[in-house]
Amino acid sequence: MRYGRAIALAGATVLVAAMTACGGGDEGGGGDGAGKTLNVLIGANTQYPEEFAAWQKSISDKFKAQTGAEVKFETFASANDELTKIQTSVVAGSGPDVYAVGTTFTPTAYSTGAFVKLGDEEWKKIGGKEKFVPATLGISGPDDQNQVGIPWVSRPFVMAYNTELLKAAGIDKPATTWDELTAQAKQLTKGDQYGLAIAYKDNFDPWKFVWGMSTQAGNPLVDGKTAKLQDPTVKKAYETYFGWLTTDKVVDPAAIGWTNPQAVAAFSKGKTGYFALTTATAINSLDQGAVKGKWAFTLLPTVPPGATSRPANGVEAASILSGDNLLVADYSKNKDLAFEYVKLVTDQEQQLDYYKKFGNLPANAAALDTLKSDQKLAPLTDAAQKSVATPFTGAWADIQLALTNVAVQTLPDLAKGPVSAATLDGRIADAQKKAQSSLDRAK
Repeated sequence: MRYGRAIALAGATVLVAAMTACGGGDEGGGGDGAGKTLNVLIGANTQYPEEFAAWQKSISDKFKAQTGAEVKFETFASANDELTKIQTSVVAGSGPDVYAVGTTFTPTAYSTGAFVKLGDEEWKKIGGKEKFVPATLGISGPDDQNQVGIPWVSRPFVMAYNTELLKAAGIDKPATTWDELTAQAKQLTKGDQYGLAIAYKDNFDPWKFVWGMSTQAGNPLVDGKTAKLQDPTVKKAYETYFGWLTTDKVVDPAAIGWTNPQAVAAFSKGKTGYFALTTATAINSLDQGAVKGKWAFTLLPTVPPGATSRPANGVEAASILSGDNLLVADYSKNKDLAFEYVKLVTDQEQQLDYYKKFGNLPANAAALDTLKSDQKLAPLTDAAQKSVATPFTGAWADIQLALTNVAVQTLPDLAKGPVSAATLDGRIADAQKKAQSSLDRAK
């Protein structure tokens, strides 16, 4: 079929997203969308579900007033769900018209050949490439001439810390190395107070720690067509990550069952020193909690575990290049409407509204410029500048899931104590095998 070649390129794990909903009828747009429905796939917002439902209705109403067409949203709840849904739609040649996917999934989406490549005409429809913050275009495609991802929102990762607790513990400034973070977390842990809040059960968080620590240590995880998950830096990263709970005991044991929103809620109660992986999306929750007026953002450590400085080949990776991209399906019969939707949600007014509701930083340059005076966002701006893109390969989604699966398999063991070296080695070896297999299939 039409996308058979794409499926062959990426193999069994091409991309995710097959909906039962079809990609609409005839081309529409410019107020001529009456009777048409635009199908949009988007990640569920478990942190602010009611507000997210209200935003969806608001955008749908605005879009209908502008084009006459309805917007039907469908959500995914996990990275695995995201990948599965993309694959199904690509195979069927039908599904959502517009996909809002995490930046790390854009290479996998690109590898299918099933999404519209953005030329001058497409960029013009949404207001021009200059409308966007240049850094957000860093993972839109393999190069400037081959892009499928339109930046929607930016989410550089940072840490939040309790300024009051650090001061009481005699800590003058936040940690800048992972070992220093562990040491400070021990200082902060006493009684019912803990040094770190970690979302061990989150669908998206665990692999980011491993990627960051490994990259800082000089191991990029993917070197051309070779996966490097069995590098010693990867094992050290997992040992550090799991060790906070089992060896250092600086994390609430309940964190084994926490997703990111639950970790935010725990930190917000004012009994935790650091929340070790968060974004601007946490601002609303933090300002509504017991930590209001007593928290600040800072960069994640950029020196790998076991070191006091980065090795010569290490990368100052403060965050993955993170956020969401919008992609228009090439099979869509509503491409004009799809680009009108993209234009609407990436315009300055809507970008600022989305930021105020959910904390995602605008990808729209003019919108972001209006936030420069907010000092609490300075560490996020710094993190964005020091962000590093994950490898642009169609295999990355599989690799990301393989890294996460090591954590998923280990969770039951963590309740009993440290995971054995042999068990961890076996799980990393399995992840390496899956990663290499996916790289071998990818083109």
